[in-house]
Amino acid sequence: MRPRRTALAGALLGTLILAGCGQTGTTATPSAAPSASSAPASASAPDSGAGFPVTVEAGNGKVTLAKKPERIVSLSATHTETLFAIGAGPQVVAVDDQSNYPAEAPKTDLSGFKPNVEAIVAQKPDLVIVSNDIDQIVAELGKVNVPVLLEPAATKLDEAYEEIAEIGAATGNQAKADEVVSGMKTAMDKLAAEAPKDKKLTYYHELDQTPYAATSQTFIGQVYGLFGLTNIADKAPDQAGGYPKLSAEFVAQADPDMIFLGDVKCCQQSKDTLAKRPGWKGLSAIKNDQVIQLDDDLASRWGPRVVQLAESIGAAVAKAGAKS
Repeated sequence: MRPRRTALAGALLGTLILAGCGQTGTTATPSAAPSASSAPASASAPDSGAGFPVTVEAGNGKVTLAKKPERIVSLSATHTETLFAIGAGPQVVAVDDQSNYPAEAPKTDLSGFKPNVEAIVAQKPDLVIVSNDIDQIVAELGKVNVPVLLEPAATKLDEAYEEIAEIGAATGNQAKADEVVSGMKTAMDKLAAEAPKDKKLTYYHELDQTPYAATSQTFIGQVYGLFGLTNIADKAPDQAGGYPKLSAEFVAQADPDMIFLGDVKCCQQSKDTLAKRPGWKGLSAIKNDQVIQLDDDLASRWGPRVVQLAESIGAAVAKAGAKS
């Protein structure tokens, strides 16, 4: 049995980011509260027939599905991406208002941040997948006999892989899910092996312009760790569960070699806007053109497209390494 994870910190962080960027709600958060060591995906199913009934050990304990779900509702942008990546797209009948990828996902006005039981039930789901148990949505849907799979924001890559495998088992797409995970692991290992780790580069990852950052203990921080980078946020006086609010003076004094922006689409941040902040115009990353604009979605989700995020980071590190 794997340790249960909680998405409380992830939900809180999402709220902070939204307040800073002026967006509406989102279910995509970089990380969740720390957990114990990861365990292999726990899913059991008979070898014969269609593989059902199946029991999956999710964040809300053991979830048993009597038959392959044909009407899935996803209230998490990350899990929507996973469902389509593992071949479960045809089974998805509705996704939340923040699920913008892939384009064919049946987007609705359902909210993952303010889940409405009646609106969800109206979709006649035989499986609902969430990343946060907001307003006790798991129990509320349980009262009307709707199975729910709670897969909280991953705190490490192994947990992201584990969740993909679990969603694969729960939806009858285990083989494709295993293929996706295998491909992700191979790609991430290759990117990490190619990184010029001898350069001792420092970096700052910005969540929003407040500015909130992410330490090495978070999911996004561990992705950066694959490339041998040193995170300036690790020395913040108040770690705030892995998401410290830094002062402009702190960042200026740390003077990171690289700055990665995860608040481009939401908050229109760029090298030019950073240069206008007090004391930042002379930062090495700005002077040396080492401010990297990330895709906000890739930087805040922990599904299959984390490989694309890692590719962006890897390319930037290689470029910076060549200059140093």
